[in-house]
Amino acid sequence: MVQTQCVPRRVLVMTRIGLVLLTAELAQPERAGALSYSKLAQSCRGRIGPANRVEHVEISDHRVLKYIGEFWTSKQRQAASISEISYRACFKPQLPRFFIELLTQKNDTVYDPFSGRGTTVIEAGLLGRSIIANDANPLSAILARPRFSPPDLARLETRLAALPFAKEFETEVDLSMFFHPQTLMEIISIRNYLKEQRKTGHEDDIDRWIRMVASNRLTGHSTGFFSVYTLPPNQAVSPESQIKINRRLQQQPEYRDTRKIILKKTLSLLRNLTEAQKRNLRIAGNSAIFLTKDAVDTAEISSESIQLTVTSPPFLDVVQYSNDNWLRCWFNTLDAGAISKQITISRNIEDWRKKMSSVFEELFRVTRPGGWVAFEVGEVRNGKINLDEYVVPLGLEAGFCCAGIVINQQTFTKTANIWGITNNKSGTNTNRIVLFCKN
Repeated sequence: MVQTQCVPRRVLVMTRIGLVLLTAELAQPERAGALSYSKLAQSCRGRIGPANRVEHVEISDHRVLKYIGEFWTSKQRQAASISEISYRACFKPQLPRFFIELLTQKNDTVYDPFSGRGTTVIEAGLLGRSIIANDANPLSAILARPRFSPPDLARLETRLAALPFAKEFETEVDLSMFFHPQTLMEIISIRNYLKEQRKTGHEDDIDRWIRMVASNRLTGHSTGFFSVYTLPPNQAVSPESQIKINRRLQQQPEYRDTRKIILKKTLSLLRNLTEAQKRNLRIAGNSAIFLTKDAVDTAEISSESIQLTVTSPPFLDVVQYSNDNWLRCWFNTLDAGAISKQITISRNIEDWRKKMSSVFEELFRVTRPGGWVAFEVGEVRNGKINLDEYVVPLGLEAGFCCAGIVINQQTFTKTANIWGITNNKSGTNTNRIVLFCKN
């Protein structure tokens, strides 16, 4: 027998929000139709068209609505410039912003247990929400936390000018295939300076900003990076592979001025931030919590304190984070091998399901009554596995109500690669978000 979902009744009065109509219809599936979908899509800033539709799917004896369409912009570059930090397998800023605007109010707490580059919490901070970020990889906090303290450019220039660049250097790994000797000397000098600042407890917001930007500029495919031409910055190749790239392209590393590149990237990150947004980020940063924990064990987060979680967990063994981030780990004196053991890389769907079951139990503990979880899972194994159909039962078993599955489809563009989007099929990028509410 097919059952309908439990319905968080307090949300039904919020008729100004289209997604609430989605929730209401789950109590009466027979009422699902074009009028309600039209209102939902309007609230999503989407366009009504023949490709937009509502479907039903039966999962674990529950009838769940799938809303399929283009619910947020397909223009990759419309987000705040502060978001333009590369990281593998991250979603676009428009995704968390949509749910933050829809399901939270100012000063509510927004959480991401798999924070990555910090997309969710940055968007929450920009919108005046409090934030908590967690990720087993310490690179996550290195890339996210500094952006809650946008620097004064004069102070940054002064600090960069004062960086002590050595005339000789030693390194435990051969990086000559990536960097010109002078550039490598500067990189090692910055690395040693930051290491000493952290060791002595003198690292401040400007140092952390330099660390974040330098980590992001190590390797890439233009002169805006420290390295010779290589793969995009969210995917560092091995030294052996870079030697082959150099040989194939008949290239040698040229000198890159690290100070100028750090300053140029800073200007780019800050270019469209308003004073109000900078203020919101600083306020959120003052109370922010950054954890480096397993997502199933976050005792530092108070029970029933989170209004909204927006997250995207590791997808089976699709992404090898340690391989992609080995150079960033080296620069930040982190053990890539040890980090890799802490990150969830499940080889099969059953192992992944067991891990996510524990994650949902912890999410239920920290979510307050009336709070939400937007769990983005995409498609894996070339669309052969739709993880959303595995996620729905996990949320129900933890105690959540399932408000439906939102499937955002966009025409694939070349720039999507920059944002780490890989779940493209037939020219389309698809985000699949399972939405839960705690009654």
